[in-house]
Amino acid sequence: MLSVKFPLPVKFVCGLIYADEEIYAKAKKVLEAAFCQIDFESSPSDFNLTHYYDKEMGIPLYRRFLSFTKLYDPSSFVAIKLRCIKIEKKFLLTGRRQVNIDPGYLNEAKFVLTTTKDYSHRIYLGKGVYAEITLHYQNGMFCDLPTTYPDYRTPEYKDVLATIREQYRHQILHECKR
Repeated sequence: MLSVKFPLPVKFVCGLIYADEEIYAKAKKVLEAAFCQIDFESSPSDFNLTHYYDKEMGIPLYRRFLSFTKLYDPSSFVAIKLRCIKIEKKFLLTGRRQVNIDPGYLNEAKFVLTTTKDYSHRIYLGKGVYAEITLHYQNGMFCDLPTTYPDYRTPEYKDVLATIREQYRHQILHECKR
């Protein structure tokens, strides 16, 4: 007999790119109010492997990762991405972003980012939102794909995501026992 199997809930992770710590702190508060309590915050790291945002946001730029206590159904990430875009717009200054919010999720097997830009390796989810598997988990570590962004290839980012993955594994194990 054929049946549909639904996925386990996933861990919501945001990467924020910013130039000003005060703007970051404000965006963090808005994200927490919009979604739920934050259970992980990385240290800031230099965002300098691409110059894509320099003209719009200035330099130097930094990235931090946040994760949230609530686990989400993967299908909710269209709404999450659209909500994050609205939050970015709250921080516009003369038409330029002061913070870039990259929502995504992880589970035991992969780290997925959402985007509004189509490309050959991205899957359309709806309402102008696409998803891409950025890293996959294999042999005890996150591994690159040919399309993985340069910053996500770094041991620093992979270590952060591995820490969040461990939190997720603990959460999902606890939830499955209920």
